[in-house]
Amino acid sequence: MNFEKIRFENANGYELSGRLELPVNRAPHNYAIFAHCFTCGKNFSATKNISRALTTAGYGVLRFDFTGLGDSDGDFADTNFSGNVEDLLAAVDYLKTNYKAPSLLIGHSLGGAAAIFASAKASSIKAIATIGAPSDTKHVRHLFGDQLTAITENGQATVELSGRSFHIKEQFLKDLNEQQVTKTLKELRKPILIAHSPQDQTVGIAHAEKLYHAALHPKSFVSLDGADHLLMKKKDSEYIGQLIASWASRYVEQDEDNKLKTTNQVAASLDHEEGFATQIVTGKHHFTADEPESAGGTNYGPTPYDLLSSGLAACTVMTVQMYAKRKKWNIKNIECHVNYDQQHATDGKNCEEDAAKIDTFTREIKVTGDLDDKQINRILQIANKCPVHKTLHSETQVITKLIT
Repeated sequence: MNFEKIRFENANGYELSGRLELPVNRAPHNYAIFAHCFTCGKNFSATKNISRALTTAGYGVLRFDFTGLGDSDGDFADTNFSGNVEDLLAAVDYLKTNYKAPSLLIGHSLGGAAAIFASAKASSIKAIATIGAPSDTKHVRHLFGDQLTAITENGQATVELSGRSFHIKEQFLKDLNEQQVTKTLKELRKPILIAHSPQDQTVGIAHAEKLYHAALHPKSFVSLDGADHLLMKKKDSEYIGQLIASWASRYVEQDEDNKLKTTNQVAASLDHEEGFATQIVTGKHHFTADEPESAGGTNYGPTPYDLLSSGLAACTVMTVQMYAKRKKWNIKNIECHVNYDQQHATDGKNCEEDAAKIDTFTREIKVTGDLDDKQINRILQIANKCPVHKTLHSETQVITKLIT
């Protein structure tokens, strides 16, 4: 997993702490922002699991602490719901300035309501997903329990939430009363996925029904049957993360039309700003070649020599299995491990000179099956007859032409 620790400034000048997670083997096709649940944070288990499911699907995901929470600056007591929305918009601006404008916004619980409001103000957001979100922000008031009266009468009070103490001021309550989630959703006109558990004891399923009726098509509802509000079971948060990634693919552009095409067997393309990360197409298959970070690359894919070695390994196991099936030999599995480097010629001549080094592929084969020694020796002989092996040993030529 690739990630970057980042800090960005919100509208009030506070620095917010975030973590940008990136796919391990490619550049992100889209960026997403995750708005965590009320008083949670960027490192909450469900937040991490959902974000990582999205990065596995090729998204870059920014998760951060709202003002006054986690590692972000500011005092939580001085914040309110509107401030959370402004924090989200600051995150949108940060990605737009430093990476690429985000296209997907995800919110959990009150973060879901904030995501709806922020999406109405962020033109780059093409799709929204909410998880256990309330249909009105006033719903959060019930979490304050007996301290609700104290907040109103005294202007502030300390509230216990999930075993932690939070200082809540009256302005927080007033701000909640002014927010209208369903009204904003009716005017939003952006695709939305509403995920909710029928067993949610914190934000009842009726809230999801109100959100769904308020939203315009295209809209989707997913029942998180058996899940609790905070998605404490890892399988629940991973599931919804994978589902959001799949759902959003219908609404965010993934540059399918701009993918490299060729009428030849293979083509490669490299832009000036991409370093060594090279796009490759062969038939219907697209992948990336790169160099390791130690060589100035980003390690998004195998190196050219890795690909060459892969061809030898793949051809070896294909050839051996084809031969074994024809002979009706029982080979359950065959592995071929290949390593490439440059070594001195085995005849020992001129070994003191660098020029004496030759390209060397070291191939190791593991056979799982019921074979005797004679059959094993024959398998090794057949491995040396695979087409790629023969190509590497034959005289070859490369004909280069310029395409105009």
